[in-house]
Amino acid sequence: MAGANRLYWPRRGSMQVWPRVRAKKLAPRIKNWAKKDSSSLMGFVGYKTGMTHVICKDNNPTSATKGQQIFVPVTIVSCPSMLPLSLRFYKKTVDGMRLISEIFSDKADKKYFKPNKIHGKETEFDLLKLVAHTNPRLIGFGQKAPNVLELKISGKNNEEMLKMGKDLLQKEIKITDVFKEGQLVDVHAVSKGKGFQGTVKRFGVKIRQHKSEKVKRGVGTLGPWRPRHVLFTVAQPGKMGFHNRMEHNKQIMRISGKPEDVNPKGGFVKYGNVKTEYLMLKGTIPGAKKRPIVMTEPRRPWKKVHVHEITYVNRESQQ
Repeated sequence: MAGANRLYWPRRGSMQVWPRVRAKKLAPRIKNWAKKDSSSLMGFVGYKTGMTHVICKDNNPTSATKGQQIFVPVTIVSCPSMLPLSLRFYKKTVDGMRLISEIFSDKADKKYFKPNKIHGKETEFDLLKLVAHTNPRLIGFGQKAPNVLELKISGKNNEEMLKMGKDLLQKEIKITDVFKEGQLVDVHAVSKGKGFQGTVKRFGVKIRQHKSEKVKRGVGTLGPWRPRHVLFTVAQPGKMGFHNRMEHNKQIMRISGKPEDVNPKGGFVKYGNVKTEYLMLKGTIPGAKKRPIVMTEPRRPWKKVHVHEITYVNRESQQ
């Protein structure tokens, strides 16, 4: 029946996200953060490496395969340590959050950034963020410029958040300082860019018969003669992909500093070998390989999370 119903689909492609604006940069933009009382850093930046699969024991007591060995596809994210740059203090105004002060770190990597001589001062704030950048020298695939992002710092009150921020300014930030195995994260990424595409690929419009007038891989009509206006819901060709997207509740299967346990023979296709700490996420995530991925605390986590015991990781050649 699914195949028969497809004949009557006028279109595919979600209208939930509109307009289809392309991202301004490779690093994703984070609009909203989860609410958390304990003092901690709310996110971390990694690089998408590739996919493989694992065999693990299903520990879900309500699953049909409970206690059995199951096949699970996973995504590997390389997570080199991040370096702090500054603390930014934001104040809530009628026009939104406004930057009122900034404290720079003395231990910022001078190869990439020269700390500002004019340091800000601690002040009353409503939002505190840590400006950190990735360390491209550890990645191993030729990137030179680091990715700089703002990451929120949570806490019960301003004193706890400020103490946490000062501690983070004095050290390298590792993935184990932010997340732990088995927990859920939200994944932010910029999806793959597909270039200029037609209506069939972009919206799944049904291909017309060979005797159709003018075009075969296009819509039948753009609308009525009057009013002389084309609705934005009409499928039309245009640029496809390269959008900011977020996926909720991706489970961390493993966090490890032994890349030899996951590197396949010959390395990951279009990436190579992982050389730093890595993170294994259950399922797929948006974005191309070598693209920065931001993982944050989940905004709407599941109530029950079952940790699976990994017994086998596929390391066969992907060539």
